[in-house]
Amino acid sequence: MPDSEAMTINERRKCITRMQASYLVADRGERGRLLSHLEALTELDRKSLIRLLRAADLARRPRVRQRGRVYGIGVDDALRVIWESLDYVCAERLRPALVPTARLLARHGELRLDDVLVEQLGQISVASVQRRLSRFGQDTPRLPRKGPAAANRVARQIPMRKIAWDQAIPGHFEVDLVHHSGPITDGDSVHTLQMIDVATGWSERVAVLGRSQRQMEVGFRQILGRLPFPILELHSDNGSEFLNAHLVRFWGEQITGLMLSRSRPYQKNDNRFVEQKNDTLVRAYLGHGRLDTPEQCAALNALYDQLWVYYTLFQPVLHLIEKVADGTRVRRTWDDATTPFDRLAATTVLSPEPRATLEALREATNPRALRRAIHADLDALLLARPAPVLQPTTEVAA
Repeated sequence: MPDSEAMTINERRKCITRMQASYLVADRGERGRLLSHLEALTELDRKSLIRLLRAADLARRPRVRQRGRVYGIGVDDALRVIWESLDYVCAERLRPALVPTARLLARHGELRLDDVLVEQLGQISVASVQRRLSRFGQDTPRLPRKGPAAANRVARQIPMRKIAWDQAIPGHFEVDLVHHSGPITDGDSVHTLQMIDVATGWSERVAVLGRSQRQMEVGFRQILGRLPFPILELHSDNGSEFLNAHLVRFWGEQITGLMLSRSRPYQKNDNRFVEQKNDTLVRAYLGHGRLDTPEQCAALNALYDQLWVYYTLFQPVLHLIEKVADGTRVRRTWDDATTPFDRLAATTVLSPEPRATLEALREATNPRALRRAIHADLDALLLARPAPVLQPTTEVAA
């Protein structure tokens, strides 16, 4: 234990218990020296030490009178609205976003705010937020959360590596493709092309029909047209949809000095950031059903445009800042949850013009109304999807 760290109550009691027998049999002078030593060690008042050393039982007793509530019903009501607006994120992600989100919702008429409530939202702890969230019922559903091929000839010329978890410079992207073919793999189906920036958590998604070189190039051009900072590295798995001569030439023509890298075969953890977001930002929204028409692809892209605003500007994300090996365990430490836009704005890679545009977009957007619109469009997309037609099974006579 560091010298600067204060002793806990249980540690003080244990120390006093061990000194009690010596104190009771000591003479007056020795008792004074023991008290001075305990006073310096435990930082307790001298009279409190005398009372504890003379007590017959040093076991801690439960509190007779409980503390009153520090935060009233107003804080609970505000937490419910903010929690719903940010799609029921955990307390660690919710706590840093309470005050800015509350002020934004108040400007859009979703929340009544005063100086006392702002002060309480600013000083409430993560533990207090967590206790309240555990009691809140979710009356409305939340937005869903939930082996590579061998390297070809082109892939063998691209180095295998994985982007470091503590990468601090934005622009190092992991990329992957999520299929929406359902139980039937025949024909072309919609795929989600997703890119995740390791340093900031910035995410880009676009739907493409099929995974031909032409469709992949269309998807990448859409992402490049919206991305407000440059791509320094593109890290993919060993799929031929990424590692082929056409796309390698495309990236060489589009971005000078871009580094291409790939993960090791059968090592999905090399693409750990985008694999995790494949589940929470794609698969859990759309499930495993089939999407295979141009209309569905266009509707999914419209939904992704809304999700881009919602997750980039309003959803706080945690970022790992330390990993320490402690025997067989690895202790991880995360920083305060911050939106991907705020993480990007804290660096020097974002130009003033796109920064002002994104800030104006955030100020003009009601996150609660945006979330309702996302739910409505998601329901419309899934309800319009026809049920899969399965081939009947053939019974074999015994």
